[in-house]
This record gives sequence, structure tokens and C-alpha cells, in this order.
Amino acid sequence: MRVLVTGAAGFIGSHLSHRLLDRGDEVLGYDNLNDYYDPTLKEARLARLLPKEGFRFVRGSLEDRAALEAAFDDFKPQRVVNLAAQAGVRYSLENPHAYIDSNIVGFTNILEACRHRGVEHLVYASSSSVYGANRKLPFAVEDSVDHPVSLYAATKKANELMAHTYSHLFGLPTTGLRFFTVYGPWGRPDMALFLFTRNILEGKPIDVFNHGHHTRDFTFVDDIVEGVIRTLDTVPGPDPTYDPLLPNPGSSSAPYRVYNIGNHQPVQLLRYIEVLEDCLGRKAEKRLLPMQPGDVPDTEADVEALRRDTGYSPSTTIETGVRRFVDWYREFYRA
Repeated sequence: MRVLVTGAAGFIGSHLSHRLLDRGDEVLGYDNLNDYYDPTLKEARLARLLPKEGFRFVRGSLEDRAALEAAFDDFKPQRVVNLAAQAGVRYSLENPHAYIDSNIVGFTNILEACRHRGVEHLVYASSSSVYGANRKLPFAVEDSVDHPVSLYAATKKANELMAHTYSHLFGLPTTGLRFFTVYGPWGRPDMALFLFTRNILEGKPIDVFNHGHHTRDFTFVDDIVEGVIRTLDTVPGPDPTYDPLLPNPGSSSAPYRVYNIGNHQPVQLLRYIEVLEDCLGRKAEKRLLPMQPGDVPDTEADVEALRRDTGYSPSTTIETGVRRFVDWYREFYRA
């Protein structure tokens, strides 16, 4: 297939692009290489993709409608995976306009481009953050997600609503994927594992919020990518069991689905740090701090819908995943 991947120089997007190319798909990567975090890491990811047969790249932003539409018209994608977004919960407290530009205006441009060019299936990144103030665990796609606790989460919930509208009005098949705390090689430098590893190796203290007591459904990047590919290959149709008198938020009478992709094995942050210490052969100096605004105490994914419809659920343990991250980090940074 011809697959357009936005955010192709990003953490998940670069891994996904490799997997699609390895199975014989043509990939057009689209990314603005912004400086939200170190662009040299994005450029290094991109440098591994550029020599591969079947890969092309366009530098542009989602909110640049003309550039995006030109990329669609030139490449003529059959399917689209939208992973480009302004990421980060905490950053959204200080820079709200960046989230509206990329995640709302940009996503509108994606929907319009897909609608007018007959794209067979749009898969897009949502986030576990949409569960917000929910406390019933595990989080299930059948749950209401009407209480976001960060603007980032609100934009991701908005993306799901916007996608449903296009599925309903124009028959565009869409699938939203709620990713749970992704980690692994080539990861984002603003994420905990990256920050912890760097500081421990440099002999600096690490900031441990909520005194390390919160739990996260840490999900290895290869498992996320497998979930993306499984759902990309499963084009949704109208749900024959959908009942408008008892609506299920995870499906619809339109060709629309939402899935969780998480390891469904929540781990306390202190345990995650222990595993990292074992892999590094060093102890961390922990600076225990209260919970941050916009954060939630616990996450856990119910992946039954994903398993039912694609036959897949993530399974990589943190012991395996953290080791693979540390091996990559030491090699890449010669640490």
C-alpha cells in the first residue's frame, strides 16, 4: 500500500515507517522537525529512513494546509496514519496555542485531505490522557471520557469527536488509538525513562513526582507499532451491534472505532526506576515531589476491544523493554 505517515521523524512514527517499509509498503513521511525537543534526534531517526527503498519525505506542518494537500496530491496515499501532534501534558499548561494549531487546526486539514481524496482508512493517535479524571480501572473504550485534566487531553478527545463526524457525514473510515505511556529505543527526551537514564548516568538526582507511587501502563514501542499496523489493516465498518439508545463510545453506526493500546500490566513508578537501576548498574538519587498539575495517579488499559477485532494485545515486559532502551541509549550517546 501507499501509506502517508505524519510525524515520521518522531518516536513512534519512525518505528512505524521502518515496519511498513520492511513489509513492502511505500511510505511518505511528513514532519516539520520542530524543536519541542532536540531536533538532532529527529534528524538521526530520519537519516535511517531516507536511504530505504520506498521511502520519501516532505518537511511540513499539519497546520500548513497547502503543503499538506500538495503532499497528498503528489503521493496519492491509500491509507494515512496521523502521528504528528504537539505532544506533552505539562507543556500544554504553558503553550496552549501550540496544541490548538497542531492538534485541532492540523487535524482538520488531515480530515479534509482524506475526505476529498478518497483515502481508504485514517488511523490517528489519540492518548490515554483522554481518561482524565476517571478512576475506574482498567480504562475501557466503552467508558465516558468527558473530564480531561489537561488541554493536551482535551485536544485528543476533540480529535476523536472530529473523526466521528467525518466518518458519519462522509463515510471516511477512521480509527483512533489511545496510546499508554510509550517507551523504548529512539524515545522522546522529555519522557521519564530518557530523563532518568541521562541523570543517573551523569550522577544527577531524578525528579520523582507523586513520591513515585503512581502507576503507569508502560507500553514498549514495538508493541505500539504492531497495534498500529493491525488496526491499519482492519478497516472499520458500521458496528452492527451499535444501539443509539445505549451508545458505546468505542464504536458507532458510522465506520469509526477507538482502541486502547497498552500493556495492560500497570507498574508503579518506583518499580520502573528499580528496573532501570538494575539495567544501568547504578542507583538513582531520588528527589521525591508531589503530583504535578495535569497528571493522573494511575493508568491501566483494557485492551479487550483491540484483542477482539485484531487478535493482538501488547506483551513486552518492562524488564525486556527497559533493557533494550538502555542498550540503545548507551550506543547512541556513547554513554
